[in-house]
Amino acid sequence: MADPQTYRPRTGDIPTSPGVYRFSDDQGRVIYVGKAKNLRNRLTNYFQDLANLHPRTQQMVTTAARVQWTVVNTEVEALTLEFTWIKEFNPRFNVMFKDDKSYPYLMVTMGEEIPRVVVTRKAKTPGSRYFGPYTQVWAIRETIDLLLRVFPMRTCSAGVFRRAQAQGRPCLMGYIDKCSAPCVGRISPQDHRQLATELCSFMEGRAGPVIRDLENKMKAASAELDFEQAARYRDDIHALRTVLERNVVVLDDGTDADVFALVMDQLDAAVHVFHVRGGRIRGTRGWVIDRCDDAQAPELMARLLEQVYSQVTPAQRPIRGRSHERAQAVSVDDVAHTPTSAIPREILVSVEPEDVETIAAWLSDLRGAKVTLHVPQRGPKAHLMETVEKNGREALTLHQTKRVGDLTQRSRALEQLAEELDLAQAPLRIECYDVSHTQGTHQVASMVVFEDGGPRKDAYRTFNIRGADGNGTPDDTSAMDEVLRRRFSRLLSEEAGIRGEDEDGVPLESGPVDARTGRPRRFSYRPDLVVVDGGLAQVNAARAALDNMGVDIPIVGLAKRLEEVWIPGEEFPLILPRSSSALYLLQYLRDESHRFAITKHRARRGKAATRSVLDEIPGLGPSRHSALLKTFGSVKKLRAASVDEIASVRGIGPRLAAQIHEHLSR
Repeated sequence: MADPQTYRPRTGDIPTSPGVYRFSDDQGRVIYVGKAKNLRNRLTNYFQDLANLHPRTQQMVTTAARVQWTVVNTEVEALTLEFTWIKEFNPRFNVMFKDDKSYPYLMVTMGEEIPRVVVTRKAKTPGSRYFGPYTQVWAIRETIDLLLRVFPMRTCSAGVFRRAQAQGRPCLMGYIDKCSAPCVGRISPQDHRQLATELCSFMEGRAGPVIRDLENKMKAASAELDFEQAARYRDDIHALRTVLERNVVVLDDGTDADVFALVMDQLDAAVHVFHVRGGRIRGTRGWVIDRCDDAQAPELMARLLEQVYSQVTPAQRPIRGRSHERAQAVSVDDVAHTPTSAIPREILVSVEPEDVETIAAWLSDLRGAKVTLHVPQRGPKAHLMETVEKNGREALTLHQTKRVGDLTQRSRALEQLAEELDLAQAPLRIECYDVSHTQGTHQVASMVVFEDGGPRKDAYRTFNIRGADGNGTPDDTSAMDEVLRRRFSRLLSEEAGIRGEDEDGVPLESGPVDARTGRPRRFSYRPDLVVVDGGLAQVNAARAALDNMGVDIPIVGLAKRLEEVWIPGEEFPLILPRSSSALYLLQYLRDESHRFAITKHRARRGKAATRSVLDEIPGLGPSRHSALLKTFGSVKKLRAASVDEIASVRGIGPRLAAQIHEHLSR
């Protein structure tokens, strides 16, 4: 535990300008990022008597070993830079609103020559239009099915589209009139794009002109006695009205708005949002966080708005800042601008966020037009806010019900595990290892990480087993020995601050923190317990590997046959009760590592089965491989190409072209 006074900067050295500050620990990892209108006033608050600070703030300042700041020109730039750093460094003491699930969107790929409609959960494709999020996938699929009657757009993948072009006949959707079949020329690309534009217009709430146009066409067809065509127009109108009826009008004035409601108690906070477009609810979302600091409702609402609108795909614009310490000047990446369609003209909130003028100015700048942000007091908007708050309260109640049981069970499992294994304290970080192969080929090992009794999936790792000759190892114990040596030798290198190699043999700079990002390197955290999948032989091999490196970490093994827990050097296994929470946790670890290892092994085996002769050429990676095949179409045509023709491919130089030509000519 560090004394904050040891790294406290002189008060006179701290500027009074707006800016962003960050606290780092003794290994250089960024642990907290914040912004301030006046850096001096804000930072001096952290260095007061510890008894006056919130417990989480006390823990943060005593964990930190350094504080730095960057001065910016305006409060809007400070707000933008703060969240950029939060996303980049992922500080452990910053509270992040995390959604409990991903939501489906309706995506129209306007960036493609022939746009298509698709359901996706990742709204990140450049040039595409997104509508949603929706709460249920089936709802959006039914909506698309109805809309394709009126807007028969392409829904197929690129592979299906190219196959239909090559065969000269459309897929099933073209035969049942759910697609206008641009693949075979039934409609021109320009007319098909017009269909996509009309669909986007309808989804944005401008349904009146579309329905009136269909009604006029229906009347005209009826007047010409073309009753079959008139009936089709009638059915199209009915389909569109069915879509509109499912999206109930909540604001008669056709307002575009996002409605945020914050509900909180002493321990948790929940936020619910309704996305309203054209006066209709187009989607809903929810976030729940633990209130692990003393932030009040205005501050939490400000954090929420920053996170929601900073995560939309941006245009680029640099932030100008100057660091107080030239040697540690921070290189700030270009910060994203949010597309106009992602930010409505009006944002309704249940509580006014702090720095509301700054946030409104920031959102207006991102949108390119004025954005109003206020708390509705009366009328339909206030009634809608009550509905959103009700949803937030229900989500908070459900979260707390699940959380109580989950935390209780995980804490009990960790305590039981520490007691059964005679550990000094509960193992807060556990790593489990498993090896997978097919008769000794394509050997792969997995490392699964659990923190606080739950999986930490961003810390999972896999290893390709090399062996002494590069062709794998003779058995699982040798493979386990190699994996542990590679993992913990890297840990020791990072802890000692010396250069080393990562698990794939790639040289890395010294120290446990990446100098470019400030994030901890992949193996920087020491586990409290190591678990291996196997019996006494695997456990003893793992113990020997750690002892040879001087690593003193408890290690156990879990055998599948009778679920026995093996401890190194013990003649008999430890048998835990079948109802034991500790046994369940170990089984969860073992099964997760087994699943992860098999997944990687199957991928490696499948890749090996589809290897190309191009894979044997040194210096020819996947991107250049793809570029060659895209240019020439096949390896046969590539063999017939000259060196100059190969060198004309983007990314292929004369030397590599000559090497490719020589290799294929053998």
